[in-house]
Amino acid sequence: MSDNTWIVGIGMTPFGKHADSSVHELAGSAITDALADAGIVPEEVEAAFYGTATHGPLEGQSMISGEIALRELGIQRIPVFNVENACATGASAFALATTYVRAGEADIVLAAGAEKMNVGDPELTMSVFDSAYDVARPEDLQATLDALGGDIDEGDLGRRSIFMDIYAAMARSHMRQYGTTREQVAAVAAKNHAHAVDNERAHYRKAMTIDEILAARPLSYPLTVPMCAPVTDGGAAVLVCSDVGLARLSSARPVQVLASVVGTGSDRDITTFDGHLSQGIAARAYERAGVTADQVDVAEVHDATAFAEILQREMLGLVPAGAGGRAAESGETALGGRIPINPSGGLESKGHPIGASGLAQIFELTGQLRGDCGTRQVPGARIALAENGGGFHRGEEAVTAITILKGAQ
Repeated sequence: MSDNTWIVGIGMTPFGKHADSSVHELAGSAITDALADAGIVPEEVEAAFYGTATHGPLEGQSMISGEIALRELGIQRIPVFNVENACATGASAFALATTYVRAGEADIVLAAGAEKMNVGDPELTMSVFDSAYDVARPEDLQATLDALGGDIDEGDLGRRSIFMDIYAAMARSHMRQYGTTREQVAAVAAKNHAHAVDNERAHYRKAMTIDEILAARPLSYPLTVPMCAPVTDGGAAVLVCSDVGLARLSSARPVQVLASVVGTGSDRDITTFDGHLSQGIAARAYERAGVTADQVDVAEVHDATAFAEILQREMLGLVPAGAGGRAAESGETALGGRIPINPSGGLESKGHPIGASGLAQIFELTGQLRGDCGTRQVPGARIALAENGGGFHRGEEAVTAITILKGAQ
Protein backbone atom coordinates (compact mmCIF):
# COMPACT_ATOMS: atom_id res chain seq x y z
CA MET A 1 0.00 0.00 0.00
CA SER A 2 1.21 3.52 -0.83
CA ASP A 3 0.55 6.33 1.63
CA ASN A 4 0.54 8.94 -1.14
CA THR A 5 -0.17 9.20 -4.85
CA TRP A 6 1.61 11.72 -7.04
CA ILE A 7 1.20 13.13 -10.52
CA VAL A 8 4.66 13.13 -12.10
CA GLY A 9 3.99 13.50 -15.82
CA ILE A 10 1.38 15.18 -17.99
CA GLY A 11 0.82 15.45 -21.73
CA MET A 12 -1.91 16.84 -23.95
CA THR A 13 -2.30 17.40 -27.68
CA PRO A 14 -3.85 20.57 -29.04
CA PHE A 15 -7.61 20.00 -29.09
CA GLY A 16 -9.49 20.61 -32.33
CA LYS A 17 -9.95 18.86 -35.66
CA HIS A 18 -7.12 16.45 -36.53
CA ALA A 19 -7.91 15.22 -40.02
CA ASP A 20 -4.48 13.69 -40.53
CA SER A 21 -4.10 11.93 -37.17
CA SER A 22 -5.60 8.67 -35.93
CA VAL A 23 -6.98 8.13 -32.43
CA HIS A 24 -3.89 6.13 -31.53
CA GLU A 25 -1.56 8.81 -32.88
CA LEU A 26 -3.30 11.43 -30.74
CA ALA A 27 -2.98 9.20 -27.71
CA GLY A 28 0.64 8.49 -28.53
CA SER A 29 1.53 12.15 -28.76
CA ALA A 30 0.04 12.90 -25.35
CA ILE A 31 1.62 9.83 -23.73
CA THR A 32 5.04 10.63 -25.19
CA ASP A 33 4.86 14.12 -23.71
CA ALA A 34 3.80 12.74 -20.32
CA LEU A 35 6.74 10.31 -20.31
CA ALA A 36 9.13 13.13 -21.17
CA ASP A 37 7.63 15.34 -18.46
CA ALA A 38 8.20 12.60 -15.88
CA GLY A 39 11.67 11.84 -17.20
CA ILE A 40 11.00 8.14 -17.78
CA VAL A 41 11.05 5.70 -20.68
CA PRO A 42 8.12 3.52 -21.80
CA GLU A 43 9.56 0.42 -20.15
CA GLU A 44 9.15 2.02 -16.72
CA VAL A 45 5.35 2.16 -16.97
CA GLU A 46 3.97 -0.77 -14.96
CA ALA A 47 0.23 -0.57 -15.78
CA ALA A 48 -2.12 1.55 -17.87
CA PHE A 49 -5.75 2.63 -17.95
CA TYR A 50 -6.83 3.84 -21.39
CA GLY A 51 -10.03 5.78 -21.96
CA THR A 52 -12.05 6.14 -25.14
CA ALA A 53 -15.81 6.34 -25.63
CA THR A 54 -16.25 6.85 -29.37
CA HIS A 55 -13.56 4.77 -31.07
CA GLY A 56 -15.90 1.79 -31.25
CA PRO A 57 -19.09 3.41 -32.54
CA LEU A 58 -17.29 5.78 -34.92
CA GLU A 59 -14.52 3.56 -36.31
CA GLY A 60 -15.36 0.02 -35.20
CA GLN A 61 -12.48 -0.47 -32.74
CA SER A 62 -14.66 -1.52 -29.81
CA MET A 63 -11.98 -3.60 -28.08
CA ILE A 64 -8.23 -3.48 -27.32
CA SER A 65 -7.86 0.17 -28.31
CA GLY A 66 -5.50 0.75 -25.40
CA GLU A 67 -3.38 -2.30 -26.10
CA ILE A 68 -2.89 -1.16 -29.70
CA ALA A 69 -2.06 2.44 -28.82
CA LEU A 70 0.46 1.48 -26.14
CA ARG A 71 2.19 -1.26 -28.13
CA GLU A 72 3.04 1.34 -30.77
CA LEU A 73 4.93 3.29 -28.10
CA GLY A 74 6.89 0.34 -26.78
CA ILE A 75 4.72 -0.05 -23.68
CA GLN A 76 4.41 -3.85 -23.59
CA ARG A 77 3.92 -6.82 -21.27
CA ILE A 78 1.96 -4.82 -18.70
CA PRO A 79 -1.69 -4.85 -17.57
CA VAL A 80 -3.74 -2.57 -19.85
CA PHE A 81 -7.34 -1.79 -18.98
CA ASN A 82 -9.74 -0.12 -21.42
CA VAL A 83 -12.11 2.35 -19.75
CA GLU A 84 -15.45 3.76 -20.94
CA ASN A 85 -17.63 5.80 -18.62
CA ALA A 86 -19.40 8.30 -20.90
CA CYS A 87 -18.01 11.84 -20.66
CA ALA A 88 -16.40 10.94 -17.31
CA THR A 89 -14.15 8.40 -19.04
CA GLY A 90 -10.90 10.35 -18.61
CA ALA A 91 -11.33 11.08 -14.91
CA SER A 92 -12.48 7.49 -14.36
CA ALA A 93 -9.26 6.20 -15.94
CA PHE A 94 -7.33 8.52 -13.63
CA ALA A 95 -9.25 7.33 -10.55
CA LEU A 96 -8.52 3.71 -11.44
CA ALA A 97 -4.83 4.50 -11.95
CA THR A 98 -4.56 6.15 -8.54
CA THR A 99 -6.42 3.27 -6.90
CA TYR A 100 -4.04 0.78 -8.53
CA VAL A 101 -1.07 2.69 -7.11
CA ARG A 102 -2.61 3.03 -3.64
CA ALA A 103 -3.31 -0.71 -3.59
CA GLY A 104 0.38 -1.39 -4.08
CA GLU A 105 -0.07 -3.13 -7.44
CA ALA A 106 2.39 -0.82 -9.21
CA ASP A 107 4.58 2.19 -8.56
CA ILE A 108 4.22 4.03 -11.90
CA VAL A 109 0.89 3.90 -13.72
CA LEU A 110 -0.43 5.64 -16.83
CA ALA A 111 -3.90 7.08 -17.37
CA ALA A 112 -4.53 8.15 -20.96
CA GLY A 113 -7.49 8.99 -23.17
CA ALA A 114 -8.12 9.98 -26.76
CA GLU A 115 -10.91 10.50 -29.27
CA LYS A 116 -11.24 11.32 -32.94
CA MET A 117 -14.84 12.51 -33.19
CA ASN A 118 -14.59 14.38 -36.50
CA VAL A 119 -14.77 11.40 -38.86
CA GLY A 120 -16.52 13.09 -41.78
CA ASP A 121 -20.04 12.00 -40.82
CA PRO A 122 -21.68 14.52 -38.44
CA GLU A 123 -24.86 12.47 -38.10
CA LEU A 124 -22.85 9.42 -37.01
CA THR A 125 -20.94 11.53 -34.50
CA MET A 126 -24.14 12.97 -33.01
CA SER A 127 -25.61 9.48 -32.73
CA VAL A 128 -22.91 8.53 -30.23
CA PHE A 129 -24.59 10.70 -27.60
CA ASP A 130 -27.85 8.78 -28.02
CA SER A 131 -26.25 5.88 -26.13
CA ALA A 132 -25.52 7.90 -22.97
CA TYR A 133 -29.01 7.58 -21.48
CA ASP A 134 -31.32 4.59 -20.94
CA VAL A 135 -31.96 3.61 -24.57
CA ALA A 136 -34.47 0.95 -23.53
CA ARG A 137 -36.79 3.65 -22.15
CA PRO A 138 -36.69 6.67 -24.45
CA GLU A 139 -40.12 7.75 -23.26
CA ASP A 140 -38.70 8.12 -19.75
CA LEU A 141 -36.10 10.59 -21.04
CA GLN A 142 -38.75 12.83 -22.59
CA ALA A 143 -40.89 12.68 -19.47
CA THR A 144 -37.87 13.67 -17.37
CA LEU A 145 -37.02 16.59 -19.65
CA ASP A 146 -40.62 17.80 -19.49
CA ALA A 147 -40.55 17.58 -15.70
CA LEU A 148 -37.32 19.52 -15.51
CA GLY A 149 -37.80 22.21 -18.10
CA GLY A 150 -41.42 22.15 -19.15
CA ASP A 151 -42.87 21.08 -22.48
CA ILE A 152 -41.80 23.77 -24.97
CA ASP A 153 -42.20 23.85 -28.74
CA GLU A 154 -39.10 25.28 -30.39
CA GLY A 155 -39.53 23.93 -33.88
CA ASP A 156 -36.56 22.63 -35.88
CA LEU A 157 -33.37 24.13 -34.44
CA GLY A 158 -30.97 22.06 -36.52
CA ARG A 159 -28.42 19.38 -35.73
CA ARG A 160 -27.35 19.07 -32.11
CA SER A 161 -26.57 16.48 -29.47
CA ILE A 162 -29.47 15.26 -27.34
CA PHE A 163 -27.42 16.51 -24.41
CA MET A 164 -28.03 20.09 -25.44
CA ASP A 165 -31.76 19.42 -24.88
CA ILE A 166 -30.92 17.77 -21.55
CA TYR A 167 -28.79 20.66 -20.30
CA ALA A 168 -31.34 23.17 -21.60
CA ALA A 169 -34.12 21.49 -19.59
CA MET A 170 -31.93 21.53 -16.47
CA ALA A 171 -31.15 25.20 -17.10
CA ARG A 172 -34.84 26.09 -17.37
CA SER A 173 -35.44 24.30 -14.07
CA HIS A 174 -32.67 26.33 -12.44
CA MET A 175 -34.03 29.55 -13.94
CA ARG A 176 -37.45 28.76 -12.53
CA GLN A 177 -36.12 27.96 -9.05
CA TYR A 178 -33.45 30.65 -8.64
CA GLY A 179 -34.14 33.35 -11.19
CA THR A 180 -31.01 32.57 -13.18
CA THR A 181 -31.04 34.51 -16.45
CA ARG A 182 -30.01 33.75 -19.99
CA GLU A 183 -27.54 36.65 -19.75
CA GLN A 184 -25.86 34.96 -16.77
CA VAL A 185 -25.47 31.74 -18.74
CA ALA A 186 -23.94 33.77 -21.55
CA ALA A 187 -21.59 35.44 -19.06
CA VAL A 188 -20.13 32.01 -18.22
CA ALA A 189 -19.54 31.33 -21.90
CA ALA A 190 -17.96 34.75 -22.43
CA LYS A 191 -15.60 34.13 -19.50
CA ASN A 192 -14.51 30.75 -20.83
CA HIS A 193 -14.00 31.99 -24.38
CA ALA A 194 -11.83 34.79 -22.96
CA HIS A 195 -9.79 32.34 -20.89
CA ALA A 196 -9.09 30.16 -23.94
CA VAL A 197 -7.52 32.99 -25.95
CA ASP A 198 -4.17 32.35 -24.25
CA ASN A 199 -4.42 28.55 -24.22
CA GLU A 200 -2.41 27.26 -27.16
CA ARG A 201 -4.06 23.83 -26.87
CA ALA A 202 -7.67 25.09 -27.01
CA HIS A 203 -10.03 24.26 -29.88
CA TYR A 204 -11.43 27.81 -30.00
CA ARG A 205 -9.31 30.83 -29.08
CA LYS A 206 -11.61 33.74 -29.92
CA ALA A 207 -13.08 36.02 -27.27
CA MET A 208 -16.83 36.64 -27.52
CA THR A 209 -19.06 39.20 -25.84
CA ILE A 210 -22.25 38.32 -24.00
CA ASP A 211 -24.28 39.98 -26.77
CA GLU A 212 -22.50 37.95 -29.47
CA ILE A 213 -23.16 34.74 -27.57
CA LEU A 214 -26.84 35.53 -27.10
CA ALA A 215 -27.22 36.39 -30.81
CA ALA A 216 -25.64 33.14 -32.03
CA ARG A 217 -27.57 30.18 -33.46
CA PRO A 218 -30.01 28.79 -30.86
CA LEU A 219 -29.84 25.13 -29.90
CA SER A 220 -32.45 24.66 -27.19
CA TYR A 221 -33.58 27.52 -24.96
CA PRO A 222 -31.67 29.11 -23.28
CA LEU A 223 -28.59 27.68 -25.04
CA THR A 224 -26.83 28.97 -28.15
CA VAL A 225 -23.90 27.38 -29.98
CA PRO A 226 -21.08 29.28 -28.18
CA MET A 227 -22.52 28.17 -24.83
CA CYS A 228 -21.85 24.54 -25.73
CA ALA A 229 -18.81 22.31 -26.18
CA PRO A 230 -17.74 21.62 -29.77
CA VAL A 231 -17.08 18.21 -31.34
CA THR A 232 -13.37 17.78 -30.76
CA ASP A 233 -10.42 15.45 -31.42
CA GLY A 234 -7.50 15.13 -29.03
CA GLY A 235 -5.58 13.15 -26.45
CA ALA A 236 -4.34 13.63 -22.89
CA ALA A 237 -2.24 11.55 -20.50
CA VAL A 238 -1.21 11.60 -16.84
CA LEU A 239 1.40 9.50 -15.06
CA VAL A 240 0.82 8.76 -11.38
CA CYS A 241 3.17 7.08 -8.94
CA SER A 242 3.62 5.91 -5.37
CA ASP A 243 6.11 7.24 -2.82
CA VAL A 244 8.48 4.48 -3.96
CA GLY A 245 8.05 5.46 -7.59
CA LEU A 246 8.58 9.13 -6.81
CA ALA A 247 11.87 8.34 -5.10
CA ARG A 248 13.12 6.92 -8.40
CA LEU A 249 12.27 10.08 -10.36
CA SER A 250 14.85 12.71 -9.50
CA SER A 251 13.65 15.19 -12.15
CA ALA A 252 9.91 14.96 -11.44
CA ARG A 253 7.86 17.97 -10.39
CA PRO A 254 5.21 16.17 -8.35
CA VAL A 255 1.67 17.23 -7.55
CA GLN A 256 -0.09 15.29 -4.80
CA VAL A 257 -3.42 13.57 -5.40
CA LEU A 258 -5.47 14.26 -2.27
CA ALA A 259 -8.65 12.58 -3.53
CA SER A 260 -10.05 10.93 -6.64
CA VAL A 261 -13.67 9.90 -6.11
CA VAL A 262 -16.20 8.51 -8.60
CA GLY A 263 -19.89 7.98 -7.91
CA THR A 264 -23.31 7.63 -9.46
CA GLY A 265 -26.71 9.17 -8.86
CA SER A 266 -29.68 8.00 -6.84
CA ASP A 267 -33.44 8.14 -7.07
CA ARG A 268 -34.49 11.54 -5.72
CA ASP A 269 -36.84 14.46 -6.27
CA ILE A 270 -35.62 16.00 -9.54
CA THR A 271 -37.69 19.16 -9.05
CA THR A 272 -34.89 20.35 -6.75
CA PHE A 273 -31.13 20.36 -7.20
CA ASP A 274 -30.63 19.56 -3.52
CA GLY A 275 -29.25 16.03 -3.29
CA HIS A 276 -27.66 16.19 -6.76
CA LEU A 277 -25.01 13.49 -7.12
CA SER A 278 -22.15 16.02 -7.31
CA GLN A 279 -23.00 17.24 -3.82
CA GLY A 280 -22.52 13.82 -2.29
CA ILE A 281 -19.41 12.96 -4.27
CA ALA A 282 -17.88 16.36 -3.49
CA ALA A 283 -18.52 15.79 0.23
CA ARG A 284 -16.67 12.47 0.03
CA ALA A 285 -13.81 14.04 -1.92
CA TYR A 286 -13.41 16.95 0.52
CA GLU A 287 -13.43 14.57 3.48
CA ARG A 288 -10.85 12.29 1.89
CA ALA A 289 -8.66 15.23 0.91
CA GLY A 290 -8.94 16.90 4.29
CA VAL A 291 -9.91 20.25 2.78
CA THR A 292 -13.05 22.35 2.47
CA ALA A 293 -14.60 24.06 -0.54
CA ASP A 294 -13.39 27.47 0.60
CA GLN A 295 -9.79 26.24 0.43
CA VAL A 296 -10.00 25.52 -3.31
CA ASP A 297 -7.92 28.03 -5.27
CA VAL A 298 -8.78 26.97 -8.84
CA ALA A 299 -11.19 24.52 -10.47
CA GLU A 300 -11.90 22.87 -13.80
CA VAL A 301 -15.53 21.72 -14.07
CA HIS A 302 -17.45 19.86 -16.73
CA ASP A 303 -19.01 22.71 -18.72
CA ALA A 304 -20.39 20.74 -21.64
CA THR A 305 -22.67 23.77 -21.62
CA ALA A 306 -22.27 27.08 -19.81
CA PHE A 307 -25.23 26.21 -17.61
CA ALA A 308 -23.44 23.06 -16.42
CA GLU A 309 -20.70 25.25 -14.96
CA ILE A 310 -23.29 27.31 -13.07
CA LEU A 311 -24.79 24.14 -11.62
CA GLN A 312 -21.51 22.45 -10.74
CA ARG A 313 -19.97 25.48 -9.06
CA GLU A 314 -23.01 25.42 -6.74
CA MET A 315 -23.05 21.66 -6.19
CA LEU A 316 -19.33 21.69 -5.34
CA GLY A 317 -19.88 24.39 -2.74
CA LEU A 318 -17.69 26.90 -4.53
CA VAL A 319 -20.61 29.38 -4.47
CA PRO A 320 -23.94 29.19 -2.59
CA ALA A 321 -26.93 27.43 -4.14
CA GLY A 322 -28.62 29.71 -6.66
CA ALA A 323 -25.65 32.08 -6.82
CA GLY A 324 -23.83 30.51 -9.77
CA GLY A 325 -25.24 32.92 -12.34
CA ARG A 326 -24.56 36.01 -10.28
CA ALA A 327 -20.99 34.84 -9.67
CA ALA A 328 -20.43 34.82 -13.43
CA GLU A 329 -21.76 38.36 -13.86
CA SER A 330 -19.63 39.72 -11.02
CA GLY A 331 -16.38 38.21 -12.29
CA GLU A 332 -15.98 36.10 -9.15
CA THR A 333 -15.15 32.97 -11.18
CA ALA A 334 -12.92 34.61 -13.80
CA LEU A 335 -9.15 34.82 -13.73
CA GLY A 336 -8.40 37.47 -11.13
CA GLY A 337 -11.61 36.68 -9.24
CA ARG A 338 -12.13 34.94 -5.91
CA ILE A 339 -12.33 31.41 -7.33
CA PRO A 340 -11.23 31.08 -10.99
CA ILE A 341 -13.11 28.30 -12.75
CA ASN A 342 -12.06 26.80 -16.08
CA PRO A 343 -8.95 28.93 -16.69
CA SER A 344 -8.23 26.58 -19.60
CA GLY A 345 -11.36 27.79 -21.39
CA GLY A 346 -13.32 24.75 -20.27
CA LEU A 347 -15.03 22.28 -22.54
CA GLU A 348 -16.86 25.15 -24.27
CA SER A 349 -13.64 26.57 -25.74
CA LYS A 350 -10.85 24.10 -25.04
CA GLY A 351 -13.00 21.33 -26.51
CA HIS A 352 -14.46 18.00 -25.45
CA PRO A 353 -12.86 14.83 -26.87
CA ILE A 354 -14.77 12.62 -24.46
CA GLY A 355 -12.10 10.14 -23.33
CA ALA A 356 -9.49 12.87 -22.95
CA SER A 357 -11.56 15.63 -21.34
CA GLY A 358 -11.18 14.63 -17.68
CA LEU A 359 -7.45 14.09 -18.12
CA ALA A 360 -7.15 17.46 -19.84
CA GLN A 361 -8.67 19.04 -16.73
CA ILE A 362 -5.94 17.39 -14.65
CA PHE A 363 -3.32 18.55 -17.17
CA GLU A 364 -4.49 22.14 -16.69
CA LEU A 365 -4.65 21.97 -12.91
CA THR A 366 -1.24 20.32 -12.63
CA GLY A 367 0.13 23.19 -14.69
CA GLN A 368 -1.61 25.67 -12.42
CA LEU A 369 -0.18 24.05 -9.28
CA ARG A 370 3.29 24.03 -10.84
CA GLY A 371 2.96 27.70 -11.78
CA ASP A 372 3.37 26.98 -15.50
CA CYS A 373 0.27 28.63 -17.00
CA GLY A 374 1.66 32.01 -17.98
CA THR A 375 -1.03 34.63 -18.54
CA ARG A 376 -3.67 32.13 -17.35
CA GLN A 377 -1.87 31.45 -14.09
CA VAL A 378 -3.83 31.69 -10.84
CA PRO A 379 -1.32 33.30 -8.45
CA GLY A 380 -0.34 31.13 -5.52
CA ALA A 381 -2.65 28.24 -6.47
CA ARG A 382 -2.16 25.42 -3.98
CA ILE A 383 -5.43 23.40 -3.92
CA ALA A 384 -7.18 22.50 -7.18
CA LEU A 385 -10.40 20.63 -7.96
CA ALA A 386 -11.63 18.92 -11.13
CA GLU A 387 -15.20 17.70 -11.75
CA ASN A 388 -15.87 15.48 -14.78
CA GLY A 389 -19.42 14.19 -15.34
CA GLY A 390 -20.97 11.85 -17.86
CA GLY A 391 -24.23 10.47 -19.20
CA PHE A 392 -27.76 11.24 -17.99
CA HIS A 393 -30.04 9.09 -15.88
CA ARG A 394 -33.26 10.01 -14.08
CA GLY A 395 -32.76 13.74 -13.90
CA GLU A 396 -29.01 14.19 -13.45
CA GLU A 397 -25.65 13.01 -14.73
CA ALA A 398 -25.23 9.25 -14.57
CA VAL A 399 -21.70 9.49 -13.15
CA THR A 400 -19.42 12.15 -11.73
CA ALA A 401 -15.72 12.02 -10.88
CA ILE A 402 -14.09 14.58 -8.58
CA THR A 403 -10.35 14.99 -8.14
CA ILE A 404 -8.58 17.21 -5.60
CA LEU A 405 -4.90 18.03 -6.02
CA LYS A 406 -2.29 19.81 -3.91
CA GLY A 407 0.74 21.65 -5.21
CA ALA A 408 4.09 22.34 -3.60
CA GLN A 409 3.87 26.15 -3.93
